[in-house]
Amino acid sequence: MTVRVVLGIQRWRHNPVCRRTDRREAWVALAALLLMLLAAPVLGWRVGSLTDDALRQTVRTQHERRHATSAVVVRAPSGTSRFAQDPEAAVTEGSMRTSVVADWRAPDGTARTGTVSTAATRTAPGTAIRIWTDDRGDPAMRPMDMSTAHTHAVLAGIGAALVAGALTEIARRVVVWRMMQRRYARLDRAWAEVGPDWGRTGTGS
Repeated sequence: MTVRVVLGIQRWRHNPVCRRTDRREAWVALAALLLMLLAAPVLGWRVGSLTDDALRQTVRTQHERRHATSAVVVRAPSGTSRFAQDPEAAVTEGSMRTSVVADWRAPDGTARTGTVSTAATRTAPGTAIRIWTDDRGDPAMRPMDMSTAHTHAVLAGIGAALVAGALTEIARRVVVWRMMQRRYARLDRAWAEVGPDWGRTGTGS
């Protein structure tokens, strides 16, 4: 496609009916096409790479600071816990979660009791469930895994490339629109100069 545009521009340069504005529009189209084919993918790759590095560091930090432990269900709470309503928890752990009051031990061995969110199907009192805690022993979300982080990075890179391509096309359309407005303005001025004498040539006036 790029080659066809370049060849078209070369033909237009030697076309006697081709206006200077036509050549400018063609060059604008070629520049936009090159940006969408070259710059947008590079930008997407760069954004995806930076996002992947940041998320990988986040994954490592979460795995260092969060600990899996076993808890024993005591009873169902009277209301829904804040943890279960956390949108990030819903995305990370899944939307089908239940809040229960459970006993567990912190990483330092301290006995803890509180409301936790679990995806276990059995939550009767006395049931053992798996939960995640932070270094202090407070309930925490399951740490992100590397595959999820990589998926988010890929999606971020694709999104950045698509946005860059869309912005390039918008910019091209704006530039072409401005060029057309200027062309129409020049035509209006030219018509204003010759319009009053149109069709009167040779009448002797």
